[in-house]
Amino acid sequence: MDSMKGLKRTHDCYSLTETALGQEVVLMGWVLRRRDHGGLIFIDLRDRKGITQVVFAPELDRKSHQKAHSLRSEYVIAVKGKIRRRPKGMENPKIKTGMIELACQELRILNTSVTPEFSLDEEREVSEGLRLRYRYLDLRRPHMVRNIVLRHRVCQAMRSYLNDHDFLEIETPMLTRSTPEGARDYLVPSRVNPGCFYALPQSPQLYKQILMVSGLDRYYQIVRCFRDEDLRADRQPEFTQLDIEMSFVEEDDVMGLVEGLMSFIFKEVLGYKVETPFRVLTYQEAIDRFGTDRPDVRFGLELRDISDIVRGCRLKLFNRVVSASGVVKSINAKGMGELSRKDLDDLTRFAMDLGAKGLAWVKIKRDGSWQSPIAKFFSDAERSAIAQQVDATPGDILFFGADQRTTVCKVLGELRLELARRAGLIPTEGFSFIWVTDFPLVEYDRDEGRFVALHHPFTSPKEEDLGLLSTDPASVRSRAYDLVLNGNEVGGGSIRIHQSSIQEAVFNTLSFSREEAQDKFGFLLEALAHGAPPHGGIAFGLDRLVMIMAGRDTIRDVIAFPKTQKAQCLMTHAPAKVNMAQLAELYLRPGWKT
Repeated sequence: MDSMKGLKRTHDCYSLTETALGQEVVLMGWVLRRRDHGGLIFIDLRDRKGITQVVFAPELDRKSHQKAHSLRSEYVIAVKGKIRRRPKGMENPKIKTGMIELACQELRILNTSVTPEFSLDEEREVSEGLRLRYRYLDLRRPHMVRNIVLRHRVCQAMRSYLNDHDFLEIETPMLTRSTPEGARDYLVPSRVNPGCFYALPQSPQLYKQILMVSGLDRYYQIVRCFRDEDLRADRQPEFTQLDIEMSFVEEDDVMGLVEGLMSFIFKEVLGYKVETPFRVLTYQEAIDRFGTDRPDVRFGLELRDISDIVRGCRLKLFNRVVSASGVVKSINAKGMGELSRKDLDDLTRFAMDLGAKGLAWVKIKRDGSWQSPIAKFFSDAERSAIAQQVDATPGDILFFGADQRTTVCKVLGELRLELARRAGLIPTEGFSFIWVTDFPLVEYDRDEGRFVALHHPFTSPKEEDLGLLSTDPASVRSRAYDLVLNGNEVGGGSIRIHQSSIQEAVFNTLSFSREEAQDKFGFLLEALAHGAPPHGGIAFGLDRLVMIMAGRDTIRDVIAFPKTQKAQCLMTHAPAKVNMAQLAELYLRPGWKT
């Protein structure tokens, strides 16, 4: 094996062009591929910046040419030589270095490699399990390098913008205490405090509020957070968020800052101009029109309420639902009237898997008549009114949901997305931001038999709804706001409670006894009693934001070392058992089955 001694890298593998012709350079990197043409040997040398072609020939350096025969994929090498123009007809205009090559005069093999478990060529499909097991290989692939560089640039842009707007970057503790509400905590046993546990933070929520009480009135942090919950494509047990908090602000102050921040990031990183101000929907409007509080508004297929029209119609199901305070809603799938019976059966099963009892449909024929098993149950006047409400024209197909409002909105909201996917209505390019505001403060949890916070217990109720806290909690609106990008929630925040009396009233609504509130949140209540200013903030899921910017479908593609849906690291085999001595030091006994 050769040494680097006396050899310094002069360039990366993607910066050299025809302007460097005749220069003597030193490149270092990995062998992506080798091509032996008899007298000439070519390799593509790769580093994180890109690729440069290197040629070995006896007339350039006989020793290097002989050594080049031993090169294999992923060998680490250093090459020294002069830049020359590629022979005519051998250029590659698709890459920056495609017009030149390095004529090697010295080759050093810095390390060998076993045969890689998968090809690092971009066009090869590789299973995710294999990619995660050999993540160090996966991270060498150009698209993964681009994702990691993109993430770095997003973080740099965030810091640059917030620093220029007088914010302080402040770290908060990783070892904190477990508090109720939210997801399950990851617990860390304390050796020096037997029987006691730290919790890894689900967010810095309480610390950032206390920073506002401290007078450090503009805070941010790019911070790791932890939640022990079931995983999916856009969720990890440890994740990163941009955390922001500000004093003496109202909703429009936070939202205005965020719109400027997003405009700056997308312009700086992607060269994309974000349209501002962002569109605003209330929570109720989002649910009613799109079936979800994170709507993708880049296409139509909106939900339309036809409850009043079908009240009294001859279709007993619709009548029964409306009489029981439910709703009947419809989606007009414009121009999709040619869906086959198999398509309709598939969509019906799709809806039933989401909790629907079935899926009624009507095709609008060329003459405007209805084709459907339920067509006979509607009068001409009812058909005309429904068609007008949903803007139905020949060639359309209408889908109906009839049930309690929550079920109908959930089912038709997902059906809307499925129809859009089938019809190719979801844009593959561009970015559309919207705000969703006026969320309910609480929702009733039947399993727990009490109200729980929709966001978190420190979100301020709207001033005009304070009187409803004790009489009608479900009607209380919060001062919360979510930022939605292309149908994904990428940020959420609120104006916080800054008065102890209101915080205690909210705790009471959430059925926290005075003793429990004092035990879990006494430090916050005490801080609020020491002159807490009005304050609010927001947190962004960095992983999800970068995923969307990179055009990926899973956040695992934009995290260097992610875990699987079973919260396992396939590369390090974490989590793993520990020995009895370690457990004894922590006053723990093994609970697993051997």
